[in-house]
Amino acid sequence: MDYRTKEEQVADYLRERIISGVYPRGSRLKQAEIAEQLHLSITPVREALKLLEAEGYISGDSYRGARVVPFDASSSAEILQLRLLLESQLVRGAVEKVTAQDITELRALADEFEKAFDSGDRATARGVNYRFHRRLYDVAKMPQTLHFVQILWARYPFDLINAVKGRGSEAVKEHDEILHTLTTGDVSAAMLAMRKHIESGWSVLKTAAEEAEEA
Repeated sequence: MDYRTKEEQVADYLRERIISGVYPRGSRLKQAEIAEQLHLSITPVREALKLLEAEGYISGDSYRGARVVPFDASSSAEILQLRLLLESQLVRGAVEKVTAQDITELRALADEFEKAFDSGDRATARGVNYRFHRRLYDVAKMPQTLHFVQILWARYPFDLINAVKGRGSEAVKEHDEILHTLTTGDVSAAMLAMRKHIESGWSVLKTAAEEAEEA
């Protein structure tokens, strides 16, 4: 059962679509269109947009329309370090609380991620990747830490990282390693696996950017 409020569910739906690139950076979000898509009234959509504006995903007037915040490369290195710190703690909490049902659901998301990348559907893969990490961190039951992580995600170039050739296959392996550590209950290994996962994505982006400058 989903215990989130309607505005929380809408906010999570929009976060996934922003991170996956369905709503590109700089694009306009119209609350009436979103409400129609989700078969909801305007009110929960309006409240969700206010929440996303506070988190840094969007900017502008949520009543007349808002825009997805552009990517700020200058802050990415600092955000990387904050992600490593906070997400390591969420993984620690997840290992301590994970159940067999949690692992089954995470395995299904990891498989869905792999299938989407294999089929070349990168937008779907990015969306599933968001759900995989969100589901994993929900297990930790550390809502304040997760809240701050979601703010960091708003400022991180997931769309650029996952567009780099070969990143998908590496991410599949890294997800598998994370799931293995959850199954074995090895806290240190789980934290290390998540750290490698985050750093690997960042390294791929830096390498691609450097090669583009040299070309």
